[in-house]
Amino acid sequence: MTSLVDQDFVKVIIFQLADKEYAIPVSNVQGIEKLMHITRVPKTEKYVKGVINLRGVVTPIIDLRERFGLPSSEYIDSTRIIICTLENMEVGFVVDSANDVVDIPTSSIENQPNVVGSIEVEFISGVAKIENRLLILLQLEKVLMVEN
Repeated sequence: MTSLVDQDFVKVIIFQLADKEYAIPVSNVQGIEKLMHITRVPKTEKYVKGVINLRGVVTPIIDLRERFGLPSSEYIDSTRIIICTLENMEVGFVVDSANDVVDIPTSSIENQPNVVGSIEVEFISGVAKIENRLLILLQLEKVLMVEN
């Protein structure tokens, strides 16, 4: 058996949306913030909640429930904004809760299933099975892509 090196793992942040657990690479995450005042921006997609001023940086906020076509939910104490950077763009994702940071062995990541039974399939890069958890890995580039 060969020894495992860092490249055999992907470090991810796990967060909750509805009754599913999702994961995004820590390398894309700048921070996790408690919910704060979001200033609405007119004529934006419904899932774009607006912008926040985070330490002097105006950051757009996307509600992932609405982006994935899930039923909306009241924001509560556990609601978080995960601040991500992708290609020099900073964006915040509203999630139900941010659970933990884990290392996923790359060998446990499978390609996206053909049938997940929901609209979010196009946003998925893969699925990881860890112990008795099923984690849905997001493809941030697709989440940020605007449909025409």
